[in-house]
Amino acid sequence: MKPDSQKQRWSAQRLIRILVVILLVLTIFFMGKQVDWLLDPVWQFFSIVGLPIILAGVLYYLLNPLVDWLEKRFRVRRTWTIIGLFIVVVALLALGIIAIIPTIRDQTLSIINDWPNYWKNASTEVNRWLNDPQLSSIRDQLESWNTDLSKLVSGRFSKYLTGTVTSLTGVFSTVTTVIIGLITMPFILFYLLRDGHQLPKYMAKFVPTKARSGFLEVLTEINSQVSNYIRGQLTVAFFVAVMFAVGYSIIGLKFALTLGIAAGILNLIPYLGSFLAMVPSVVIALVTSPWMLVQVLIVFVIEQTIEGRFISPLVLGSSLAIHPITILVVLLAAGKIFGLMGVIFGIPGYAILKVLWTHLFDWYRRSSGLYEAEATPSTDQTNK
Repeated sequence: MKPDSQKQRWSAQRLIRILVVILLVLTIFFMGKQVDWLLDPVWQFFSIVGLPIILAGVLYYLLNPLVDWLEKRFRVRRTWTIIGLFIVVVALLALGIIAIIPTIRDQTLSIINDWPNYWKNASTEVNRWLNDPQLSSIRDQLESWNTDLSKLVSGRFSKYLTGTVTSLTGVFSTVTTVIIGLITMPFILFYLLRDGHQLPKYMAKFVPTKARSGFLEVLTEINSQVSNYIRGQLTVAFFVAVMFAVGYSIIGLKFALTLGIAAGILNLIPYLGSFLAMVPSVVIALVTSPWMLVQVLIVFVIEQTIEGRFISPLVLGSSLAIHPITILVVLLAAGKIFGLMGVIFGIPGYAILKVLWTHLFDWYRRSSGLYEAEATPSTDQTNK
C-alpha cells in the first residue's frame, strides 16, 4: 500500500473517531436534558457559588498584576502584599461610601421617583415637536414609533413590577445569594491572588504527560485573552464614567454623577452600553430645555470620539482580534440565549472558545496530514 493511501486511511479513521467522540458528547448532553432533575442540585450549587467566583475572578485579573509588581518591587511575601492591598482597598471603599455613596443614593432615588414625570414631560415635548408643520410628512411614522416605545417601556416595567410583587420569595432568595456572595468573595479572591499562578500546573497533573505542554499553552493563551479583556473593559468603563460625569457637570445636567457612573457600568456591554446610558440623559435633558439636549448630544459625541479614537485603542488594542461584526453577532446570540449575563460575558466566552477551536484545528491539521503545503516549483527543481 502506498504511503499516501495509508496516510489518507489513517486520517479518515482519525476523523471518524473525532466525530464519534462529538456524537457521544452530544448524546450525553441530550440524556442530561432528559433527566435534568438529577442536575438540579448541581445547578443550585453553581447558583450559590457562581456569583462570588465570578466577582473574585474579575477582581483577580484586575489586581493580580498589581500584586505581582508590589511583590517584586518591595520584595515582600505575597501573602502580606495581598493583605496590605486589601487594607488599602477597604479604606478606599469606606472613603467612597462616606463621600460618594450618599450622593449617588439620593440622586438615584430622585431619578426613580421622578422618572414617570420625566417620561411624561418628554413625551409631551416630543408630541409638540411632531405637531410642527415641517414634520408633517413623517409625523405618522414618528408617532407610531413613540407609541410603540411607550408601550414597550410601560409593559416591561409593569411586568417586572408585578413579578417582583408576586414573587417576594424569589426576591429574598436573590438578595440572600448576593449577600452571601459578597461575604465569601474576598476569601476566594485572597486564595486566588495567593495561589492562582500555581493553578495551571496543578490542573496539568491530571493531563497525560505528552499533552501537558499543549494544555499549559492553551491555558496561558486563554488566561491572556480573558485578563486583557477584563482589565481593558474595566479601565475603559472607568474613563467613560469620568468623562460623562465631568461633561454633564460642565453643562449643568441634573444627576451628573449618577448618570456618569451608570454610563460607565453600562459601557461593560460592548457597543450597546453607551447608547443605553444615553436614554435617561436624553430624557432628562429633553425635559430641561432643547439647548440642554443639544449639549448632552455634544458631550456624547465628544465622549465617543475620545473613547473610540484614543482610550479603547490604547487600552484594549487588538488583543482579542475579533471582528466588530462577529462581536455584534455574539452579543445578539448570547443575549437571546443567556440574557444579561450572556451580553456581559459573551465576548470573553467567545474568545475562550476561539482559542480552544484554534488549537484543536491546529492539532487536527498536523496529525491528519490533509493540510500539507504543496511543494513550490523552485523546491521541486532544487530536489531534482
